[in-house]
Amino acid sequence: MNDTTRPRTAKGTLKAATRTRTTSVRGGLKRSGFNETSEALFLTSGYVYGSAADAEAAFATPTADRFVYSRFANPTVAMFEERLRLLEGAEACRATATGMAAVFAALMALLRAGDRLVASRALFGSCHIICGEILPRYGIVSEFVDGADNAAWTKALSKPTKVVFLETPSNPTLEIVDLAHVTKLAHKAGAQVVVDNVFATPLLQRPLELGADVVCYSATKHIDGQGRCLGGAILGSAKFVNDELGPFLRHTGPAMSPFNAWNLLKGLETMPLRVEAMCRSALAVAKFLEGRTGVKRVLYPQLDSHPQAALAQAQMALGGTVVTFELAGGKEAAFRFLDALELIDISNNLGDAKSLVCHPATTTHQRLPAPERQRVGITDGVLRLSVGLEDERDIVDDLKRGLEAV
Repeated sequence: MNDTTRPRTAKGTLKAATRTRTTSVRGGLKRSGFNETSEALFLTSGYVYGSAADAEAAFATPTADRFVYSRFANPTVAMFEERLRLLEGAEACRATATGMAAVFAALMALLRAGDRLVASRALFGSCHIICGEILPRYGIVSEFVDGADNAAWTKALSKPTKVVFLETPSNPTLEIVDLAHVTKLAHKAGAQVVVDNVFATPLLQRPLELGADVVCYSATKHIDGQGRCLGGAILGSAKFVNDELGPFLRHTGPAMSPFNAWNLLKGLETMPLRVEAMCRSALAVAKFLEGRTGVKRVLYPQLDSHPQAALAQAQMALGGTVVTFELAGGKEAAFRFLDALELIDISNNLGDAKSLVCHPATTTHQRLPAPERQRVGITDGVLRLSVGLEDERDIVDDLKRGLEAV
């Protein structure tokens, strides 16, 4: 039976598994009694009960179909969670207000005082601070390793560990971690592996299939992809989500708003088309930048010059939407380049339909000590370019303007 004739339930949800683009449009869809075409937006904080006994039962025995408070669950948010769950191939998904809320909640749900965390050193600035500064306040021991160094992982995971946390590709230097190798080591050490998969999206990389236990997203990025709202998501086993993550979210309250969930549902509908087009343009931009006067290095997973090109191409379907490059003239050259751009916006967001560029050393990773920035390759000349949906020729023309100014 093909996708166009597959039977539907009364509520419009496809019964059987579908291909990615179909799932991104119809996965998790539940229509109300009005049979609306678009997903319904339930802007409500609470819900009513037919009797006091009904209210007691709803709180005593929670079910997926009985909503009691939108901090706990909401019909629009639930549709977003289910659609993303289907795309990821996970057993369960919970949405959060932001991507950082997702990362923090995933780690806090798993860690206790006295536990040990091993994390890749190349992390987004706020993730690095959570692991290196905030978690140790609660008696958690954190150790950082170079993510591309398998020997470093072997050494760090030679003793008991509770959680391993990593990004791959990393922000902003696009370092690739060998997920299959690291997850095997982690599980032998007794650890669960949490992967921030935001750069790859569920379309380009499936950490759970490579052995990871939990996947986090900033839905603000490619899932929305149009600069409209914030959001995050955590995916993993039903046991983890129900027994460990669920209570943490319920009582600490980093809930996604129904309006943002509705926006993100709309974003998922077009994400496969957007990401594929942006990846094609990103590869063209990376090839253009290679060898240009004043450009010291270009980092993009699908370039043969990438230090881990073979691993990236084996682990990812495409190279992603971000190109990172370093200018020879340091901060002064980087600022001249940025100020000369006419099309590409200076912004610290990424995964957007509009091309965006930032200087990590003075923005996203500014709070990281300079020696630590240098250690992970974030020099004063590094720029992170998120390639959007504009014609790639216009993006290249704007990059030429920037390079001419340098």
